[in-house]
Amino acid sequence: MIAANVERIVHTLTQLTNIASPTGYTEDVIDWVEKYVKDMPITTKRSRKGGLLITLSGERDDRHRMLTAHVDTLGAMVKEIKSSGRLKLTMIGGFAWNSIEGEYCLIHTLSGKTYSGTIVLTKSSVHVHGDETRDAKRTQDVMEVRIDAKVTSREETEALGIRIGDFVSFAPRVEVTESGFVKSRHLDDKASVAILLEAIRHMTEQGIRLPYTTHFLISNNEEIGYGGNSNITPETVEYVAVDMGAIGDGQATDEYTVSICAKDSSGPYHYGLRKKFVELAEENGIPYQLDIYPYYGSDASAAMRAGHDVVHGLIGPGIDASHSFERTHKDSLDATFRLIVAYLQSGMVEG
Repeated sequence: MIAANVERIVHTLTQLTNIASPTGYTEDVIDWVEKYVKDMPITTKRSRKGGLLITLSGERDDRHRMLTAHVDTLGAMVKEIKSSGRLKLTMIGGFAWNSIEGEYCLIHTLSGKTYSGTIVLTKSSVHVHGDETRDAKRTQDVMEVRIDAKVTSREETEALGIRIGDFVSFAPRVEVTESGFVKSRHLDDKASVAILLEAIRHMTEQGIRLPYTTHFLISNNEEIGYGGNSNITPETVEYVAVDMGAIGDGQATDEYTVSICAKDSSGPYHYGLRKKFVELAEENGIPYQLDIYPYYGSDASAAMRAGHDVVHGLIGPGIDASHSFERTHKDSLDATFRLIVAYLQSGMVEG
């Protein structure tokens, strides 16, 4: 039976989540991934968009596979430096404003200096504002960053080197429990990146020769919709996004299995590839759930919209409370790893 080194996946995931990487500010985390694989018998290439393409040669080079996971995360950018010296934000990615209320954050300046802060309501004190605080609809206009610096005016904040357009990252708060849960921001999609890196390590350490040349794209623009729509070789036949499975009311996905997506907001995924994932899971005793995500798009969706003629699929670990305080379990990481490894060694859907 295929076995995952789950503890190593969790260790890699912990390191990844602690590297700030809101979309548009991903060079540090891409550097980290590139260093992680540098001693492996693979080739790597940076895309002009800043993503990383990792390639393992296979028995056949006329037909390729591509698997992708994205390392960019939700975040924000300084929209305005207010007269109080505090910061108004514009969001990067599609989260709800209430999900970041009270969160610690970092402001990343152009000079390279970083300042800490907290995201709070403009009228955050119940002792002062009463029901105004309790009842306020959380929107961009009532949220601000309270900077951990002695500033009381726009000029004092600007003197720190903080400018409009500076990136703001949210504290991940990663924690691993004794019961096997991993809870953190940004498990979407750093959990999948950690799983792909472990799959690459497994293949190279075990000396497994893949049946087809396979590319692993660590994309860095997925949260804004176009991370995986380029750098796809003409020989690529199958394209698989490895991304979180969404958990909630009406969903089948859970935190203990690998989620296989049948359809998301972009439409159905390739039927033959979905059927193949199910067959591989059942043949190898891998726990799985089939699901449909109503408000979801993946790098595979972006590739299809860009016009690539590929067979596309989507699988991934089940993540609870997506785009908020997320959680998964080691069992889901293990199941996703096992399905990926089985898939990488299998034949193609279309010969």
